Amino acid sequence: MESVKKMIAEKPVVMFSKSKCCMCHTIKTLISSFGANLTVYELDELSNGLQLEKALLASGRRPSVPAVFIGQELIGGANEIMSLHLEGNLIPLLKKAKAIWL
Repeated sequence: MESVKKMIAEKPVVMFSKSKCCMCHTIKTLISSFGANLTVYELDELSNGLQLEKALLASGRRPSVPAVFIGQELIGGANEIMSLHLEGNLIPLLKKAKAIWL
């Protein structure tokens, strides 16, 4: 998990994804639609992607992607992000992490 921690350090919003994952695409689109400064790591395109995926699975992520970190905290996957959005809590969380300003 140390490599994951290094990748999320000092970035307001980080998402671990796979390029052919439709739910990953949906969450990327949602977060980006707010103008958020989103950093995306496509696990299937990284040389250490399998190692990172194993670390995410070891942290309890099922499935491993999408895995969204906001303010260096693991928020969760598609269900958690969509729930936050529908409850009106996603934008305040992004603002608090300084991922969006408006």
